[in-house]
Formats: sequence, structure tokens, C-alpha cells
Amino acid sequence: MQESRGTPREDLDFLMDDRREVYSRNGGVALPTDLGDGMAAHLPNPPSNDQPYQISAKFSCSKKERLIDISLPQVVKGRDAIKDLTDLMRIAQKRYGELYDCTPGA
Repeated sequence: MQESRGTPREDLDFLMDDRREVYSRNGGVALPTDLGDGMAAHLPNPPSNDQPYQISAKFSCSKKERLIDISLPQVVKGRDAIKDLTDLMRIAQKRYGELYDCTPGA
């Protein structure tokens, strides 16, 4: 069991820092600022699953910090995986806001 590091915000910062380190070592790409603090990457040897295409974003939704991770096992040949992951993150954040009645980015 992982020990809590403090407040929920500190926990999210810890998780995002960990992801950023892994993604950076594998050529990760920073997300557009409107999606919050995050990166997308192709991990040739994913640490815990068989889904090498990964994206993570820490974002605000009506002033509450949230974190969304999306992982894919493969991307159709010829597609831009990072762009597709970024588009999926945009959709996920919008849908999160609808479900939880909050405004992403605010």
C-alpha cells in the first residue's frame, strides 16, 4: 500500500511528477496549456500494463484539481498517436466537466 504524501493536491502533484519523469525519459510531449499540466508519450516498455500509448493531465475543474490518465494498447498505423491522445484528453476533460458539473480549466 502506498503511503499518503499529504493533501489531495500534494498527492496529485506527486503522481504527475512521477508520470512526467517517465514520459520525459521516453520522448514525452507536453500538452497544450488549456489541458492543464501533463504529457503524452509512447512507452516502449510500459511499467505495469501492455498499453504503451499514455497521456496524463492534471487540470482544474471549477478550482478543484483533478487527474486523468488514458492508455491505449495500439494506434492505427499512419495515425499520429500523440495528437489522437491529446484529442481524447480534450474529450475526457469536457465529459468530466459535464458529469461532475464543473468547468475544466476554471
